[in-house]
Amino acid sequence: MSPTADEPVVTSYAHAPARTVTVGRDTFAYRELGPKGGVPVVLFVHLAATLDNWDPRIVDPLAAHRHVIAFDQLGVGASSGRVRPTLEQAADDAYRFIRALGHRTIDVVGFSMGAMIAQDLVVKHPGLVRRLVLTGTGPRGGEGIDKVVGTTYLDTLRATLARSDPKEFLFFPRDAEGRAAGKAFVRRLEERTVDRDDPITISAFRAQLKAIVRYGRSAPSDLSVITQPTLIANGDHDRMVPSVLSEDLHRRIAGSRLVIYPRSGHGAIFQHHGEFAPLLVEFLGR
Repeated sequence: MSPTADEPVVTSYAHAPARTVTVGRDTFAYRELGPKGGVPVVLFVHLAATLDNWDPRIVDPLAAHRHVIAFDQLGVGASSGRVRPTLEQAADDAYRFIRALGHRTIDVVGFSMGAMIAQDLVVKHPGLVRRLVLTGTGPRGGEGIDKVVGTTYLDTLRATLARSDPKEFLFFPRDAEGRAAGKAFVRRLEERTVDRDDPITISAFRAQLKAIVRYGRSAPSDLSVITQPTLIANGDHDRMVPSVLSEDLHRRIAGSRLVIYPRSGHGAIFQHHGEFAPLLVEFLGR
């Protein structure tokens, strides 16, 4: 479904209309919200995530001022096809999706695997991206990224035994503050009650994990080509993508800004959304 000119502006992610665009034989599912015009902000989501996994406390403040687009990678949610075996191919798909919507310049916000795909996108198409936000992530070939499989399966098992959402274990520390933040985050993801996305399949999830392992074991990318203003954020105790890799990104991307949130892990931007969302709006609004 394509947007029409007379539709009211939606600034709540819980009510963002579901749309699709067909590119060749592939169909991408996406949601968009916020006022049209100017440079859109495209969101690149994490491992195992669908359109329903973006925190509205981050998306909604952006959409109050900017045109925001979230999308499902191929093979995930309501998009067609299969998950690509490499993140480079996922970046190629993202480029095709963005160009199919008619955009020649975008801002990018990526989290975890999504920020890895975003790096591949900007390295290959540096003229496409105006401003770049990389959160909970690391560079291609970063030490420890290939251990994501063990961490993911272990925490999924722990969450199953605790009858909790795995994201509570994977994204948040297990102290009192982290537990509360994790449960609050999961509740926020349920605020959309209609037209929800299809959950990721087990086969697609495993394919994404394999692609991340390949990324972690690959030769490093030349990140000196990233000259865009770049914001990097993470927690100080990220178990999925080691926090030191955020510092590595900061050193390798000239002029980048690094923000490390204390007493938080992989999902630091969700735990500290009250601080991160205004920072994000300010950074992308310059």
